[in-house]
Amino acid sequence: MKLFSYYRSSAAFRVRIALNLKGVKADTVPVNLLQHEQKSPDYLAKNPQGLVPAMELEGGAIVAQSLALLEWLEETCPQPALLPADPVARAWVRSMVNSIACDTHPLCNMSVTNYLRERHGADDEAVLHWYTTWMHRSFTAIEQTLQANNAHYSFGEEPCMADLFLVPQLYNARRFSIPLDRFPHLLRVVDNCNALPAFADAAPEQQPDFPAQATAR
Repeated sequence: MKLFSYYRSSAAFRVRIALNLKGVKADTVPVNLLQHEQKSPDYLAKNPQGLVPAMELEGGAIVAQSLALLEWLEETCPQPALLPADPVARAWVRSMVNSIACDTHPLCNMSVTNYLRERHGADDEAVLHWYTTWMHRSFTAIEQTLQANNAHYSFGEEPCMADLFLVPQLYNARRFSIPLDRFPHLLRVVDNCNALPAFADAAPEQQPDFPAQATAR
């Protein structure tokens, strides 16, 4: 199998963690978003959405979108489970997943901030304010959930799908120097996750396309 990935993509980061946790091997095929390789005819022929990640499965089928890939992995490689067996607990995990995947990540990615700069003249200060506004709104609710759960990971003593979304989102927050002092439980859970090899080995710095001198944001 092949994972079309960009080292700094939050969505690809999620899938890399899941592959590591489940012990599934996929060769990484770097797609440089800064060089617009995701819009090349060759890549668009594989993934018309022009996004990463996408994964070429055994047999040649190609699946895009990180959440679809995580659900596929959960269905085809059920252990270790990323979703609880209890339906209510499963819904709680999916609620946090959707909070990040639907409400936060789409507003805090490169295509949106490029649009703000190019069409609305946003400078670095304005972009930072944009990032901080939307990340803090998401993190405030998540912090309350993690405080109430009081667990090693987001929803218990084993990592779950919510952790796969939380860790990359916090990585981005740290990369942009978003203030995080208000979120001690979130920081605690993320640090616990990053102590696991499956998370650490999926980090951007460990990817084959991580540049010797990391490019500017």
